[in-house]
Amino acid sequence: MNFMNIIYFLLLLSLIIVIHELGHFLAAKLFGVWCYEFSFGMGPLLFKHQGKETQFSIRALPIGGYVAMAGEQDGDEAYPDVAVPEGRRLTDKKPWQKIIVMLAGVFNNFVLAFLIFSFVILGNGTFSTSPKAVVDQITEGSPAEKAGFEVGDVIKRIVKEDGSSVEPENYIDMQSFSYNYTGTETYTVERDGQEIVIQVTPEYNSETESYLIGIVAPDAETVNINLLNCWYYGGYEMKSITKLLFTTLAGLFLHGSGLEQMSGPVGIYQAAGTYASMGVSAFMFLVAELSLNVGIFNLLPLPVLDGGQVIITIIEWIAHRPLNKKVKMGIMIACWALLIGFMIFVTWNDISRLFS
Repeated sequence: MNFMNIIYFLLLLSLIIVIHELGHFLAAKLFGVWCYEFSFGMGPLLFKHQGKETQFSIRALPIGGYVAMAGEQDGDEAYPDVAVPEGRRLTDKKPWQKIIVMLAGVFNNFVLAFLIFSFVILGNGTFSTSPKAVVDQITEGSPAEKAGFEVGDVIKRIVKEDGSSVEPENYIDMQSFSYNYTGTETYTVERDGQEIVIQVTPEYNSETESYLIGIVAPDAETVNINLLNCWYYGGYEMKSITKLLFTTLAGLFLHGSGLEQMSGPVGIYQAAGTYASMGVSAFMFLVAELSLNVGIFNLLPLPVLDGGQVIITIIEWIAHRPLNKKVKMGIMIACWALLIGFMIFVTWNDISRLFS
């Protein structure tokens, strides 16, 4: 195991999680929530500084961080002797304030991703946008040629066998939707003002180690980047990756597809070393992608995640009373079991790929 890879992995993970927790902390402070502790790292305490209210800590395991707030079970259990002033617990706050506190971590992850994308693109000096979903060339003897595609076809819609579909704006939309799909897809293309339906099944390409149909995109448009337009193209890149993530999640939850592509800590560890060897820009781009991943993942409506907590808060807000504690605890335990099972699965995926 490479020592520097471990350092890169820990830096990456800690930065993303600490930025996430900092969002919760700042929002909690904004609304007067008592925060017992803000910690960098987990495990045994190495260093602490007691602020006016909050203890700022550095702990032995640099694998993230946390903020312990009054009104949260973990925080109250860890600090039973602290006298929290009246009205300073998270549970004392208005529902909309609690929702902002819960979503502030996700917001910080999105801001971090946007800033990194923008500055990396600015540092590169140029940016290539994804070409429109138009057939520019067709590989000879490919499935696309056999199916009847023609140069100039505008791809309007792609439908998989399971019924999922996309109306692509560009080739990134197409690639994110069809990546390594082995079944038959139905394409609706516009040709000479008419819509034509074409069915095609991809074939394995040994050079790219993926399944392709054999259509080639037009050349990408390359633009010069400056301090004024880097923000637009940073948002453009963020939007493209977000669409890819939502497409992947939709396939995972609706059809169970894409599980074999999922990766966990082992995969992130490998990626951290690989991207770091490519330079600072590449490594920071990985940080931005993973920060975006963490933000979107935390929006999932599972009670152990921020998105799920928001859903519970809205339900209690509408019902004007808290959910039954036993019901809430049962749902939490079930969700933890689901997440732990998922982590074991993706870790097994990563290890299997190491030996394959």
